[in-house]
Amino acid sequence: MSENKKQSVWSSYKFPIILMCSIILGSLLGVILGKKAEVFKPFGDIFLNAMFTIVVPLVFITISSAVASIVSLQRLGKILTYMIIVFVVTGMIASVIMIITVSAFPPAQGVKIELPQAEELKPLNTADQIVSAITVTDFPDLISRKNMMPLIIFSVFFGFAISMLGEKAKLLVDILNVLSDVMLKLVSIIMYYAPIGLGAYFASLVGTFGPQLLGSYARAMVVYYPITILYFFIAFAIYTYFAGGKKGVTTFFREIIPPAITSLATQSSIATLPVNLEAARKIGVPKDIREIVLPIGATAHMDGSCLSAILKISFLFGLFGIPFSGIGTYISAVIIAVLSGVVMSGVPGGGLIGEMLIVSMYGFPPEAFPIIATIGYLVDPPATMVNSTGDTVAAMIVTKFIEGKDWMEKNLG
Repeated sequence: MSENKKQSVWSSYKFPIILMCSIILGSLLGVILGKKAEVFKPFGDIFLNAMFTIVVPLVFITISSAVASIVSLQRLGKILTYMIIVFVVTGMIASVIMIITVSAFPPAQGVKIELPQAEELKPLNTADQIVSAITVTDFPDLISRKNMMPLIIFSVFFGFAISMLGEKAKLLVDILNVLSDVMLKLVSIIMYYAPIGLGAYFASLVGTFGPQLLGSYARAMVVYYPITILYFFIAFAIYTYFAGGKKGVTTFFREIIPPAITSLATQSSIATLPVNLEAARKIGVPKDIREIVLPIGATAHMDGSCLSAILKISFLFGLFGIPFSGIGTYISAVIIAVLSGVVMSGVPGGGLIGEMLIVSMYGFPPEAFPIIATIGYLVDPPATMVNSTGDTVAAMIVTKFIEGKDWMEKNLG
């Protein structure tokens, strides 16, 4: 019995253990070799590029398949409604938690930074931004990971159109379902390379950027990193307990390790999406829910980015000698944090749009932009981890609302 239990634990955790060992080895190489560890970067890039290559067809096929397969349009409406509510509420909770934290530990206190010159920022046109965020001017632009939200919207409508055709489109629905399985099988093949790719990525990251964490931004990092870790373990434990009780918590933390590590290394919710979809399947989230909530969440659900947006806002307030206090300030900060979280792209560096939004809406000088851009870069790995794994949490909560509290028992047996 004991032997079987050991076998069961090893089979459950084998891949995460291998991944963790490769990450630790890569990080140690980064510390030892310093900037010379950049030699490993191409091996990490191969993994990242492989994930990015399949993500556009994966998103299109899985969303179209999920929507087209939903016979009840009422169920589709419920999924989308609960998804939006969960995204907004969890984003607001994350923002409030960080407001309390930065009020107690101001991140810019005692920080002296010379303001670097930046190119003059063009004023943001909110209407144009909304249009460009949800549409593209030509079909070829649609099949690019830089335009994920327009692709998602197109995929939803494409699936919806198929669903409306009913029996006539049954063959197309079957083809999409098979293609969806093929794409997920392709993901599992790529994941065999993950230990090498992620280990190499961490070696390069630690070797290149490790010293920066000890520089002028150390206080901001000291505030952000522990809060992110606590949010991951405490807030997600509460959310998953709400979604599926004790079984929800244990199953989530068992299956979420590969997506968490992948997002930490690649700093991209989009690159992590294939691994996340597999984790959600193992957790028992139904196919239609996971294939709608996770791809949309990869670009529009950003708890980690909400946390970092509040950090950046309070950092700039402190740097420019403006008190970060008062209900009005806090409300505006939460709104901007949730907005900047939604407009963030799922690719590394996509937070620049959110940072421009912060600088513009508060009227900070252009020199403020490179300051929070640097903070954004330093907090990106843990922020992306919370963003990405938070999508799976959201999918679990949506499932509870749609299928009832015993959904895990029904789907996992």
